[in-house]
Amino acid sequence: MSGVAFVFPGQGSQSVGMAHRVTQAFPSAAQAFATVDASLAEPLTRLAWEGPADELDLTANAQPALLAASIAFLRALEAARAAAGAPPLEPMFYAGHSMGQYSALVAAGVIDLPSGLRLVRERGLQMQAAGGDGAMAALIGLDDARLPDLVRAGQAHGVFGVANRNSPGQVVVSGARPAVEAAVEAARGLGARRAILLPVSVAAHSPLMAPAAAAMRLALAAVPFADPRAPLLANADGHTLTSGEACRDELVEHLTTGVDWVAAVDAMRAAGVTTFIEVGPGKVLTGLIRRIAPEAATIALDDPGAPDGLAPEALATDPITAAVAQPII
Repeated sequence: MSGVAFVFPGQGSQSVGMAHRVTQAFPSAAQAFATVDASLAEPLTRLAWEGPADELDLTANAQPALLAASIAFLRALEAARAAAGAPPLEPMFYAGHSMGQYSALVAAGVIDLPSGLRLVRERGLQMQAAGGDGAMAALIGLDDARLPDLVRAGQAHGVFGVANRNSPGQVVVSGARPAVEAAVEAARGLGARRAILLPVSVAAHSPLMAPAAAAMRLALAAVPFADPRAPLLANADGHTLTSGEACRDELVEHLTTGVDWVAAVDAMRAAGVTTFIEVGPGKVLTGLIRRIAPEAATIALDDPGAPDGLAPEALATDPITAAVAQPII
């Protein structure tokens, strides 16, 4: 459908109990979790729905569980629209934030769900193994114009770069721990309202992930990739991905380069997207998009207040009109 993009959240959006209600209402959604247990030969569904949270949050568990949850929401949307007599949604773009790229690839028909689940499990294991003494920090309220100064301050102490440009004034930095710690101190002097070291030991989206990228290149080579039904957006700069091979390369490259979510949203808006539908648990991307493009309409499928856990406005014959009616806060 013209004007709609599907966006998929990355690690950090997982929570105990995610997607449980939609799986109770829609058998096709429940099948996504049955697939994760079968593909990984372990009861990851129980962990996703019952916890404990600290075990679910481990990278090797969070990523496949989040992929299953995102596809569960997608299947629930498809089933609910069919039951309501609404036409299927055919988005202009699929876009995933970091690990969310795997969800986007499954949704776009590039890889199948069992392959995606095994790949994200391997991705999590390889990222953890390559972690070393890496660190990450979140910076709030820093003017984008000061980012070059921040990067210079960090790189004076080791490997360092911007891991995520999530929205204007919200970035995550990554690299060697001394470099990240130095950048946190520098950020305060450069005008950041908050600069917080994150409780992680993995320097995601930095050159320190090169060993993980090399291992994933080998793992990805063994998996068939089809061309996507609609373009995806590259994490690093928002350029379009229209072939299976370009998507395969993206999954290697985004491990060592940053995620410019602002560029991805801007590219979709420039191409004519007016409504963004967040397909997955939580509303992290919805919040970011509202800050990047406040004039855009947004729908987060995850609605704890709905009887089946699925946002009712997504079931309208014209979700663009339904989304515009929602308050942007």
